[in-house]
Amino acid sequence: MLRLHGEMIRGGTSKCWIFDHRDVAATGVDVDTLLLAAFNAADPRQIDGVGGASSTTSKAAVVQASSQAGVDVEYAFAQVGIGDERVEWASNCGNCATAVALYAVHHDLVPITSDTTTVRMLNVNTGARLTGTIPTPAGVAPEEGTATVPGTSAPGVPVLLGFQDPAGSTTGRALPTGRALDELTGPDGPVEASLVDAGAPAALFEAKAFGLDGTESPTAFAAAVPALTLLRRQAALAMGLAREGDPVSHAVPKAGIVARPAPYRTTQGILVDQDEYDLAVRMVSMHAPHPAIGLTSAVALATAAATPGTLAHRVARQTADGTLRLGTPAGVVTTQAVPVPDGASPTVLLHRAARRIARAELLVPVPEGRPA
Repeated sequence: MLRLHGEMIRGGTSKCWIFDHRDVAATGVDVDTLLLAAFNAADPRQIDGVGGASSTTSKAAVVQASSQAGVDVEYAFAQVGIGDERVEWASNCGNCATAVALYAVHHDLVPITSDTTTVRMLNVNTGARLTGTIPTPAGVAPEEGTATVPGTSAPGVPVLLGFQDPAGSTTGRALPTGRALDELTGPDGPVEASLVDAGAPAALFEAKAFGLDGTESPTAFAAAVPALTLLRRQAALAMGLAREGDPVSHAVPKAGIVARPAPYRTTQGILVDQDEYDLAVRMVSMHAPHPAIGLTSAVALATAAATPGTLAHRVARQTADGTLRLGTPAGVVTTQAVPVPDGASPTVLLHRAARRIARAELLVPVPEGRPA
């Protein structure tokens, strides 16, 4: 039995286990093997591990201080399989980045010198650079706060998360195929798609192509998931994220539908009027409808909506100040694109919240072949 120290931190609407790189290395076990055992990934209920049996609660980040100029913390993000003994390292997670920022201020990975502290982060999976700004009144790292986000009423420490120069973070181009519109083949024939890389690669489709209006409940949206899963594979090939014969990834590209704003009720039953948001969106997370929206997907939507010719630009309400309000199943998530002077793509800002839930010593079953 191995012993591994970790912290469970809620970042936004995800729960993420955070591990120090030194502690992981000290086990002498391959990190994939370690996480699969710790989460009990082979079981779809993850009943004998720390996984939460959903895509938003089966996540981990391995963190270390950085020696790179302009970076405080490097982290590798892991999406751990559920009933699937596989760890996917091909993407980033903004909610887990929110958790990493809070972890960094609590573990002295960044100096606290004023009433706010900004953590400069590098996601080693994708090369994405992010910032997380946290209130540190009187130079103290906070344990609790009053900030909330759509998808949970639980309060947490406010974190202003910034995605720096997000366009082309994985493929090198905001439009990996060079086109704002592509055509993929779904189970019922050709489907228009906008393939975007910002924050994370994303394949976006218009809701009406699936007989939907973009305001469906997760249960109703689930009917489109099989078709979107097929189309995601085609999008991965078109974007150069995979080659024929490669294993199928369920993490990248992100896949979802967009539509014009219309009235709808959140999963909590709250009525959202069409004037309260600018773009309806429903995303797939691994094999199921996302209960809200992943932050990297939100960045991709913000970029797509600002790019003429894309499906998102076609249906989104355009704003003058760079804000984009996304109507998700959990409620409205607001992004803001802030121009930067050096010619890079705009920084995308989102308001999040984080809370430390536990500090723990995990007892991980010894992987087969390793002596006790």
